[in-house]
Amino acid sequence: MKLASYEDGSRDGRLVVISRDGRRLLRASEIAPTLQAALDAWDAVEPALRALSHRLEAGQGDTFAAGSLAAPLPRAWQWLDGSAFPTHGALMQQAFGLPPIESDRPLMYQGMSHRFLAATADVPFASEADGIDFEGEFGVITGDVPMGCSPDDALAHVRLIVLINDWSLRAIAPVEMKTGFGWINAKPACSMAPFAVTPDALGDAWRDGRVCLPLTVAVNGAWFGSPVGDAMAYGFHDLIAHAARTRDLPAGTIIGSGTVSNEDHETVGSTCLSERRAIDRIAARDITPFLRFGDTVRMTARQADSDLFGIIDQRVTRAHQR
Repeated sequence: MKLASYEDGSRDGRLVVISRDGRRLLRASEIAPTLQAALDAWDAVEPALRALSHRLEAGQGDTFAAGSLAAPLPRAWQWLDGSAFPTHGALMQQAFGLPPIESDRPLMYQGMSHRFLAATADVPFASEADGIDFEGEFGVITGDVPMGCSPDDALAHVRLIVLINDWSLRAIAPVEMKTGFGWINAKPACSMAPFAVTPDALGDAWRDGRVCLPLTVAVNGAWFGSPVGDAMAYGFHDLIAHAARTRDLPAGTIIGSGTVSNEDHETVGSTCLSERRAIDRIAARDITPFLRFGDTVRMTARQADSDLFGIIDQRVTRAHQR
């Protein structure tokens, strides 16, 4: 089942169900007005939402324009981003002479959650000098998760799976990290592909708490990378359990995988510029530049010749000064 939020001028949009091929929708506002409302009452509303999904597969529904959809959750209670791909961290440490992070727990930070950008929206930034970068990630949206939830029980709380572009400002990040208080200015709003899908929609591609699909990135129309999401050192069940170790997680919590990265990066490429720049540095070749105003970034994860989550396709723009 695929769910989305139709842009209606409100902060949260209107809940809609999307056909498997991503071409038609049925409005679900009589079942739940928003996706957050559906998550809050998931057990009660899921059967009715699936009934709409079955109607769509029977040929019902209306066509829609790609730009008519907001992010599935335009704002969320919580955005917790992991760093679960060891190759990414190892490359950064090697390129910049950083010591390894000694920890037996998943790496995770709490980021900005009050706004997620629509998949086709222009993305404004204040300055090219801030080191504008993208990060392709998979993520899960949970139901209510009790404090102390174990990894064995955690996957039962996964309601939806999403595709995320975690925008980052690399010139600011090191400055903020040195304070020991974490990121604020270096992590603006993320973007999200238009469709949030239930785990069963992935079939065999949802295994061991991992999205076992390539995440393909293109920059200015040129292929940049297609690493596969199954290389996580910690699955989403581990990330959920880590996040819930000392607190409950409310329905609508979004947890990210971190930058998708594979060991054979010379073949499959990368999903962020910072990793590519680290590889350039290690290979002693020209360093790939960060993004400039007017550049475009496209992300998708294809399954059976379809874009499972829809497509993120955005342009970097100069923010208007107020």
